[in-house]
Amino acid sequence: MPSQRVLVIGGGIIGAASAHYLSEAGCDVTIVERKKFAGACSHGNCGYISPSHVLPLHGPGVVTKTMRAMLLPNSPFSIKPQFNPAFLSWMWNFTRNCNVDSQLASADRMAPLLKSTNALYEDLLTNQGLEAEYKKKGCLFVFQSPEGMEYYAKTNELLMDRYNVPATRYDAEALVKLEPALKPGVAAGGWHYEMDAHVRPDIMMKSWRKILESKGVRIVEDCEVTGFDLQGGKARAVKTTQGDLTADVFVAATGSWTPFFNKLLGTAVPIQPGKGYSLTMQRPAVCPEIPMIFQEHKVAITPMTTGYRIGSTMEFAGYDDRINQKRISLLKTAAQLFLKDPYTTPIEQEWFGWRPMTYDNLPIIDQAPSMKNVWIAAGHNMLGLTLGPVTGKLVSEAIIGQPTHIDVTPYRLKRFKTKQKPLSPYAATT
Repeated sequence: MPSQRVLVIGGGIIGAASAHYLSEAGCDVTIVERKKFAGACSHGNCGYISPSHVLPLHGPGVVTKTMRAMLLPNSPFSIKPQFNPAFLSWMWNFTRNCNVDSQLASADRMAPLLKSTNALYEDLLTNQGLEAEYKKKGCLFVFQSPEGMEYYAKTNELLMDRYNVPATRYDAEALVKLEPALKPGVAAGGWHYEMDAHVRPDIMMKSWRKILESKGVRIVEDCEVTGFDLQGGKARAVKTTQGDLTADVFVAATGSWTPFFNKLLGTAVPIQPGKGYSLTMQRPAVCPEIPMIFQEHKVAITPMTTGYRIGSTMEFAGYDDRINQKRISLLKTAAQLFLKDPYTTPIEQEWFGWRPMTYDNLPIIDQAPSMKNVWIAAGHNMLGLTLGPVTGKLVSEAIIGQPTHIDVTPYRLKRFKTKQKPLSPYAATT
């Protein structure tokens, strides 16, 4: 019933979006956050709203290319040697998914989420007063090598033909004319996905907090959940460092921390923390207008209205909370290679966040096996900011008993026990 009391565990973008749509549906909502609201991945990411990011990380030849790249001193990927059964299982399953069928199966199921979230963002920004320094400038995929440029042409063709995700190709000289902040003669070319947009995440989340609180949503910070109080196969309350909090329904929007709740949730959520980094500073004198990703280096540039951010790379090092200065240097080096004015000093913030990575690149939206009034909304990989609104909407629809506007079956936990196939009719309906 819409009058339900709902407690959302996690104050990141997934938790905020879930609380937003549940509150709109008439629920009495409380968010509990172990640290500060929007203090983790929702704070320092690159701020991309990316309908172009349909294809998953896993694809044919990815493992071989990654292993070769890791032998180089400037590799954008890093894996810390670790004997962790959960991580080894994750890597094994990721490797098994590196084929065309698995790639297309994940992409087919990602596409409707991206289409929906784009429309929901437009509503939030236009009709609900969400302030985010939003700009729709697209995103440039920049390639240093002619070989990389030509190889990607096949990917671009797939994105256009199967998913209706078009891009404009720019060869070297035309690319510099489009974005004069790039150095001439360095990039072989790029692909411009004009449908993409970007925001400043911390500004957006501050604004979203005001909207939530104006709707009556309570936000409890520095409140760590330590367990559930069960009664009759359902959760009656959560045990926290601030005492027990009761509710009718619970949402675990706990991101990369979800595996710590596995025993409580009665499942084994296959999420691994993929560590990403960013640097935030003032805008340089020659500042890009279009966000861009240097594809061979896996480094992203975000020009924001009130700042400038360099971010990305991927490090699997468990829950190591130290900042690896080697990864920070890789961000600066890539920016120096491609940009006339790569960054400014002082650096206002060196930041890292743990992305909640699933091995099939899809989020988890499902009820907990052990407690039917507990929902899991996690595992958004590198698209948490992009997929926040659609996830929140789906969680709200499911909890209040409405038919979900997208079939959530592909995002349920049971998929990890079965192999998903490409949806062959999908190409005809997108």
